[in-house]
Amino acid sequence: MHPDLSSFYLEKSEPVKSCLLALRTIVLKFDVEIKETKKYGMPCYLYKNKAFCYIWTDKKSGHPYLLIVEGRQIDHPALQQGDRSKMKILPVDPNADLEIEIIQEVLLLAVALYTG
Repeated sequence: MHPDLSSFYLEKSEPVKSCLLALRTIVLKFDVEIKETKKYGMPCYLYKNKAFCYIWTDKKSGHPYLLIVEGRQIDHPALQQGDRSKMKILPVDPNADLEIEIIQEVLLLAVALYTG
């Protein structure tokens, strides 16, 4: 774990903490080219040294989400645009089982933007 990020994950209460750590593991294991860093105080994941996605929590609900940097270029029903112009989020319910297939589908579509 990036040393500056341990408090981000570990200061959260359950079940959010476990959910965030699971998301981190899924993202990092998805592709060997994905690396973890910290940008804007957030866990940021780089694909071939370009910002790819972030893990963060919603201010109102406290629920985790993946923020996909080039999300506007991805058409997936689980992604939400909201009022963002470039990025989309994949919200995650920390009280439910992670939908790993959906997370991987979104990651696959996002990686394709960097490899195509």
